[in-house]
Amino acid sequence: MRGVTISGPGGPENLTVSELPDQTPRPDEVVLHVAAAGVNRADLLQRAGAYPAPPGAPDWPGLEVAGTVASVGEEVSGWSVGDRAVALLEGGGYAEQVRVRATQVLPVPAGVDLVDAAALPEAACTVWSNVVDVGHLTAGERLLVHGGSGGVGTLAVQVGAALGARVAVTAGGRARADRCLALGADLAVDHREEDFVEAVRSASDGHGADVILDVVGAAYLDRNLRALATGGRLVVIGMQQGARAELDLGRLLARRATVAGTTLRARPAAEKARIVRDVLAHVWPMVEDGRVRPVVHARVPLDEARVRTSSSTRARCSARSCSSRSAPVRATAAAARLAPWLTTRATPAPTTTPLAATGRTTAPTASPWSRRTARA
Repeated sequence: MRGVTISGPGGPENLTVSELPDQTPRPDEVVLHVAAAGVNRADLLQRAGAYPAPPGAPDWPGLEVAGTVASVGEEVSGWSVGDRAVALLEGGGYAEQVRVRATQVLPVPAGVDLVDAAALPEAACTVWSNVVDVGHLTAGERLLVHGGSGGVGTLAVQVGAALGARVAVTAGGRARADRCLALGADLAVDHREEDFVEAVRSASDGHGADVILDVVGAAYLDRNLRALATGGRLVVIGMQQGARAELDLGRLLARRATVAGTTLRARPAAEKARIVRDVLAHVWPMVEDGRVRPVVHARVPLDEARVRTSSSTRARCSARSCSSRSAPVRATAAAARLAPWLTTRATPAPTTTPLAATGRTTAPTASPWSRRTARA
């Protein structure tokens, strides 16, 4: 998956993006013209030197893109030049073109804007592979999503609700928590002011959460175990607040609980292909019928991506943003921290207004988390 070379003297502030001459796809690949690319926390960590690209992946950021098919390999079927598509990448999405295995390419869901579609592949694959494949969430169970207002969190809330689960979230601040309610959560806890363990167990009549999707890591390990239901599954996908913690094995055994940790980026190609197939079969119908929507915080034109944001500004942002050549790569406003990697020779895109594409506009008014009936 190569689309650009990054070069330039004087350090990353002077890096430039230029086309690679050879974008002929291998037999099992598709080449996409990039219209928009996502910015994920993994990109920020990579930029900071804390999350190197896996072997064989490009050294520059970009785990997902949306665009149009430019060419297809001789062994690829089902794709034609000009088709709208999104792709899950190992890296290198900040490019004019990307070359990617056809098994990691999905059609843009019907009714979704091409730029907004860049907000879907990484989050959808992360949510499905962890909440369903690892967490085994089923209708009627209780799902707790930490970081519910973030890019993965907003998808997890909607997918969980669409599966018929009773969804609780934690978020930083009442405004963010309320936005999660509007997306389909039944219980939203402001972790700055409330104890999520007490809130979850109280709202579930002491049952707890059957599945917890955690991006926090060490700081939440003990509390997550206390919030789990008997037979519950804790799935850790991030370490935002530490990588090492003490595990109370007595509590783990008493709860007959499971703790799992996963990443998506470095998985083998065959695993990614299976996840992408499952997302196409199960999540894409949810998107096309409106139960799940990409939640985009803002569209940021790529030519303006050199603007830096402070950590306090990043903390106020939720969901994702988008920035592209035709309009604006998806990100939170934290995306701008990646700016020193990039300049572009393309015509600057017009400034656009922030988006908040949600499937619902008001918070639910009935059914406490403990008593809600499963959705069909």
